[in-house]
Amino acid sequence: MRMTPSEPLLASATAPPIGPLADVENAINAVFDPISNALSSFVFAEITVLGVTFPWIVAWLVIAATIFTVYFRFVQFRQFRLALKIVGGRFTRDDEPGEISHFQALSSAVSGTVGLGNIAGVGVAVTIGGPGATFWMIVAGLLGMCTKFVECTLGVKYREEHPDGTVSGGPMHYLRKGVAERLPGGTGRVVGRILAGGAAVMILFFGVAGGNMFQANQTFAQLRDVTGGDGGPLGGAGAALIFGLVVAALVGAVIIGGITAIGRVTSRLVPSMAVVYVAACLIVIGVNLPQVPAAIGAIFAGAFTGAGVAGGAIGALIVGFQRAAFSNEAGLGSAPIAHSAVRTRHPVTEGYVALLEPFIDTVIVCTMTALTIVIAGTPFWNEARASAAAGGETPDGVLVTSNAFETVLPWFPYVLTVAIVLFALSTMLTWGYYGQKAWTYLFGRSRASERTYQVLYCLFIVVGSVLTLGSVLSFADAVLFLLALFNIVGLYLLAPVVKREVAAYRDKLRSGEVSDLRASDPR
Repeated sequence: MRMTPSEPLLASATAPPIGPLADVENAINAVFDPISNALSSFVFAEITVLGVTFPWIVAWLVIAATIFTVYFRFVQFRQFRLALKIVGGRFTRDDEPGEISHFQALSSAVSGTVGLGNIAGVGVAVTIGGPGATFWMIVAGLLGMCTKFVECTLGVKYREEHPDGTVSGGPMHYLRKGVAERLPGGTGRVVGRILAGGAAVMILFFGVAGGNMFQANQTFAQLRDVTGGDGGPLGGAGAALIFGLVVAALVGAVIIGGITAIGRVTSRLVPSMAVVYVAACLIVIGVNLPQVPAAIGAIFAGAFTGAGVAGGAIGALIVGFQRAAFSNEAGLGSAPIAHSAVRTRHPVTEGYVALLEPFIDTVIVCTMTALTIVIAGTPFWNEARASAAAGGETPDGVLVTSNAFETVLPWFPYVLTVAIVLFALSTMLTWGYYGQKAWTYLFGRSRASERTYQVLYCLFIVVGSVLTLGSVLSFADAVLFLLALFNIVGLYLLAPVVKREVAAYRDKLRSGEVSDLRASDPR
């Protein structure tokens, strides 16, 4: 979903501001530059394994996903069918506590992870890591399913239910309550509050910057580019401002309604954008059907024999894992905020639903993008790979992806624009909710507090449309991944709690206390 400092994703950016706006942007960037550089140098600090260099945070996320997969006995595979039944509403009644259905919770969370990185970031991955990066991207996505299972079960387990029927959940709550339970005496309370407060600050900052400003900025950039650049209808000085005001009005109208309204919108928006994008992928793959076996062979060969550019087989593995970790956010603690609002009395049911999220984001959407690029095999991609292998600049990921589609669909830039707009809008809606929950945790839950946040959030949409603020966005990216450091420590401590929830729910399934509503319906 995001753009990290080392991953150029988009082909164009909003035209640099001039006059007073340029002075404002330069002043803000000057303040954030040293802070951003210092934090990014820590969070994205690189380690070297077998001659391949990669950020340590990727290893932190992937190792956790592997440990949880083993600890929970590959739950993402054993309970995949049950997860599909639960997301279809077959095990949950409408009178259970919560605000939204399992399907709406899943679509809200997916809308926060499926985004520009799925389109552009994958283009970078298969250029640097070769076709083999696709295989390891799938592996990392499958492992990440278990991390999502753990953190979203905890999100529901420790959520707070308010008198008006709304709920608040996420790492702010399960770190504070859960860690206090697991660690003895006052130590647990102090550590839990520190971790929870830090998590809230990180989520709030990224929600306003990366989940909001970046999305608005790059959506306008794509619209401006596809309509003729500087000479087109969106090339004027005021076009970005008007665009920002329109998007702010649309987003504000939805987020004021809370997660119920967001769930209604994303439950329609997410399937629509997925169908549009996956259909385009399938068209390219279908036209190039004779090349499919060779492409699949290249993916497997590159995964194990070193066809990738970045250090052979190990390089393909690292690049694939990095793309998956940066895309599906498993372990970052963001998704449990949306999943916590689900209607259920059994926390583990939403854990099962949440494990579908990395499957959709990484195993399906990212893999479809990668397959399309590999199968199309454009001259541009081959030239970009040769340049990367020779130590040249990393290509703009969106150009790699767009060129692959244009081999079959010359008008694809317009489809890409529609996809980017839908992805960005859904991301802004979901991160608006995430940020609001962090805001109310820090500043109190009242109507005035919520309205203040919502107004500020919408104002930053306008700011993001007009200003690039690269240092602010780099800082926000580092802040979100710093959250994973604290969140996963909490997940390790609370994994036994999740295991007890699994056992309790399985006992209820066996005893018939919880049953398939469709199977037991006398009609």
